[in-house]
Amino acid sequence: MEPFESFTGIVCPLDRSNVDTDAIIPKQFLKSIKRSGFGPNLFDEWRYLDIGEPGMDNSQRPLNPDFVLNDPRYQGASILLTRKNFGCGSSREHAPWALADFGIKVIIAPSFADIFFNNCFKNGILPTVIDEKIVDELFAKSGDVEALQIAVDLEAQTLQLPDGGMLNFEVDGFRKHCLLNGLDDIGLTLQHVDEIKAFEARHRQAAPWLFQ
Repeated sequence: MEPFESFTGIVCPLDRSNVDTDAIIPKQFLKSIKRSGFGPNLFDEWRYLDIGEPGMDNSQRPLNPDFVLNDPRYQGASILLTRKNFGCGSSREHAPWALADFGIKVIIAPSFADIFFNNCFKNGILPTVIDEKIVDELFAKSGDVEALQIAVDLEAQTLQLPDGGMLNFEVDGFRKHCLLNGLDDIGLTLQHVDEIKAFEARHRQAAPWLFQ
């Protein structure tokens, strides 16, 4: 996992509540345990006009012109603005995989489903919980001719708006440390690789019959 760095990104406004993980990445694409390759099928049923299946050439599929992700203003978006209870439904970790593979680094919403919220941190995505009234204001600003851009500073825990406004967000200290240092569960474990090797050596000597 790459360390999370401060950046300024385009905001894509997905004006929907209760977006579940099957909408984020439909079930037919859950055939790989790799974290990459899911971006082209993010929001597949909303993004395309045909029915998507694994192995299809997504570049040849008809796009839904009414879906926000296909709006030219939001091409290259790295911040997703959405409504309450984002990521509800099944616990599939493929949902944050698809978002991250597409290029989403930050999600702004009034609330998140718990498991999805936790999985975001494990996959390098920062989910920020922002008051619903402020989210309404951000949606209003994102509807302008030019896409809204926000500067994200995880260290300072701030979202800087183009008009000079500043939003603060809360984040657990341990999760913040992991994001800033690019540590997923495997990375955290590997920080103790010397202790693990020492334990294995002692265990091998104490119970050699287990290793025959």
